[in-house]
Amino acid sequence: MNTFSKLWGIRTPAEAKAKIAEQIADLHITEPQNLEEQALSLVGRDVYEKLIKGYTEKQWGRDCKDLPAFIIKRLPLRFTYNNNYFNDVYQGIPKGGYTQIIEKLLENVDVMTETDFFEYRREHDNFKKIVFTGMIDEYFDYRLGHLEYRTVRFETERVEDASYQGNAVVNYTAKEVPYTRIIEHKHFEPELEAEKPKDYTIISREYSTEWKPGIEPYYPVNDEKNSKLYEAYRELAEKEENVIFGGRLGQYKYYDMDKVIDAALAAARKELGK
Repeated sequence: MNTFSKLWGIRTPAEAKAKIAEQIADLHITEPQNLEEQALSLVGRDVYEKLIKGYTEKQWGRDCKDLPAFIIKRLPLRFTYNNNYFNDVYQGIPKGGYTQIIEKLLENVDVMTETDFFEYRREHDNFKKIVFTGMIDEYFDYRLGHLEYRTVRFETERVEDASYQGNAVVNYTAKEVPYTRIIEHKHFEPELEAEKPKDYTIISREYSTEWKPGIEPYYPVNDEKNSKLYEAYRELAEKEENVIFGGRLGQYKYYDMDKVIDAALAAARKELGK
């Protein structure tokens, strides 16, 4: 509602709904053929152009007209003045950050870094079970073709001020701004900052780019072409009796953190027969 109020000078949910309905009616889109048409038919032109178009094209590196409609089939509109990004009752990260929780998960586990999995497996092919969270097409040596991925480049900066943006995450939806968002790390743990306040802050700008070999893949490009190819790889994966494929890359799915943790727990329960 804060966004709608600034856009149109209105105050009530009824006014906002009427404005969106009016814009949707003027478009006469009956069967959306791409992401742009799908978004327009859900939220109207103003919200689409202010919040969706630029950010989506930066995130995916493709024109909204060239992305399939299903990517944005469910676009929630909330007619409240609550600015929280999610509707979830509980929102946050592990206390102390993800590093600490990963360290605890790996207690008493042999960890090898700077090691190529495929080279190591060629020399030590005696595993009872493998949990593979890398690129599923790479696992099968790209025999059916290459899936597409996006990656993220970070520019981190120390700012000599107690607060840069007053929030942990701010998204930049305009296409003219080259980065998708800025992270200000101290705001993820405000209690810690309150105990030990600093007169400087650390920010990270995120740039979404196309993945290429030699850099870290971050998330899949779930358009129609890639999804069809992934299904073929998934059929191969189901025949691998001693391998569990997981994560964004192993399951070629753009998971949020809570969803990927839930999927990992479900896989563990299945493996343990619980």
